[in-house]
Amino acid sequence: MGDDERPQAVKTTYREALREALRDALRADDRVFLMGEDVGRYGGGFGVSLGLLEEFGPARVRDTPLSESAFVGAGIGAALAGLRPIVEIMTVNFSLLALDQILNNAATLLHMSGGQLAVPLVIRMTTGAGRQLGAQHSHSLEGWYAHIPGIRVLAPATLEDARHMLAPALADPDPVLIFEHGSLYNVSGELLPATAPVDLDHASVRRPGTDISLITYGGSLPKALAAADELAAAGISAEVIDLRTLRPFDARTVAASVARTHRAVVVDEAWRTGSFAAEVSARIAEESFYELDAPVERVCSAEVPMPYARQMEEAALPQTPDIVAAAHRAVD
Repeated sequence: MGDDERPQAVKTTYREALREALRDALRADDRVFLMGEDVGRYGGGFGVSLGLLEEFGPARVRDTPLSESAFVGAGIGAALAGLRPIVEIMTVNFSLLALDQILNNAATLLHMSGGQLAVPLVIRMTTGAGRQLGAQHSHSLEGWYAHIPGIRVLAPATLEDARHMLAPALADPDPVLIFEHGSLYNVSGELLPATAPVDLDHASVRRPGTDISLITYGGSLPKALAAADELAAAGISAEVIDLRTLRPFDARTVAASVARTHRAVVVDEAWRTGSFAAEVSARIAEESFYELDAPVERVCSAEVPMPYARQMEEAALPQTPDIVAAAHRAVD
């Protein structure tokens, strides 16, 4: 294949990649529709669905009342009736108003019906802090949802995953929750066309290394990669693992990385107590204890409601220097 015949990369952003994924899904299957607060005329709370109402009409891009329990419930009903709804919840904090629908209905109906009632529903929501939006719009609660059997929990951190995770999520017969970190929407870069379906079952080694494993997901991935650059300048080779899928958790990829490096730092923007980082650390201790040459380090947010003031918000969040310091503690 000549250079002019190879797939061409396009310049795009994380937000635009998500929009193109939605556009492709709406074009590919008449059963697919998007619903949620301000997804139509306003173009989505974070601009992801901008222009889709004009292209597909109000039957396929539906603005809903401001009642998360109601429109998530409607999405569950539509999925049971054979449609393929994509429900957008503006922020993860607001999803708690629909937790009963997600936990007691979407996640359990297949089990409680003896396999008769699948719920092929996709729920998208923004998670994370770093944008001065205050405590009610800034927390990272995806670890709570990773606790629930019966659902799949995704955290796309790259342009490729933002663009290509939606199609396999829609093909999943179980409910899928997609957590989009708010700090990533404006991230730009080159995006190649997909050469294969995105693997929703396995974590990804974003950077190989030999001295320590930096294990993270979502909005903390750029910070972990930046930390790996700083560590490399100090002669420490850091492997960076992007978990991508929190449920089911890919323990094998994490264990294989720890077997190579013998040290681990787990980075999670959630609070340390009861965090997903605690689950990852416990699994490493259970399955890779004799591979470890140092205790597992955790870098998490301060255990306070997320501050609004810029300096306080930055101080509360895991930052690249915190990851570098944790790696030095493990290595030194």
